[in-house]
Amino acid sequence: MADVEKNAKKSPEQPAAVRGDLPAEQPPALGVPILSNLRAPEGAVKNKHRVGRGPGSGWGTTAGRGSKGQFARNTVRPGFEGGQTPLFRRLPKIGFKNPFTINVGTVNIEQLKRFDKGAVVDLEAIRKARLVTGRFDTIKILGNGELDRALTVKAHAFSARAKEQIEKAGGTVELIPTPKPVDTRAIQAARAAKA
Repeated sequence: MADVEKNAKKSPEQPAAVRGDLPAEQPPALGVPILSNLRAPEGAVKNKHRVGRGPGSGWGTTAGRGSKGQFARNTVRPGFEGGQTPLFRRLPKIGFKNPFTINVGTVNIEQLKRFDKGAVVDLEAIRKARLVTGRFDTIKILGNGELDRALTVKAHAFSARAKEQIEKAGGTVELIPTPKPVDTRAIQAARAAKA
């Protein structure tokens, strides 16, 4: 009996906690998942079900779809609701995309204080200073705030107060020609005519 107990203590197959080499591990806290014990919930994983592979399985010939008809064929297009007015026709049409729209980026004179006295503030400088981000077609300078330095400001448009404040500070205002909007429909018509 004593020999059996000695062999049991020396057996390498037993866990370290049983042999007494290491302290026993504490049980995990409730609700804490253990990766080695993770399993899919019951019913989440189903066996693959092959149909149409012979009558011996009971799912051959028509493969559970019945004989002929709409549901026996892949003929129902997405959005078809059996003949009733589909959802995409029941909902109203909202808005449109104006092909002639012009995106205007705005900058207040308060933001121009980051430029040094006598600097030239043009489109490139405005974009580099990230005063306007994203896509824009024109830049308009607005009069919110005060300006305390002389700057040469070049933009497509100025509000009356912005122009007054810039000139009052000893700066100059230069208007840039506004780009004409691109008529995409005319371009498409020209391409169609060539084709």
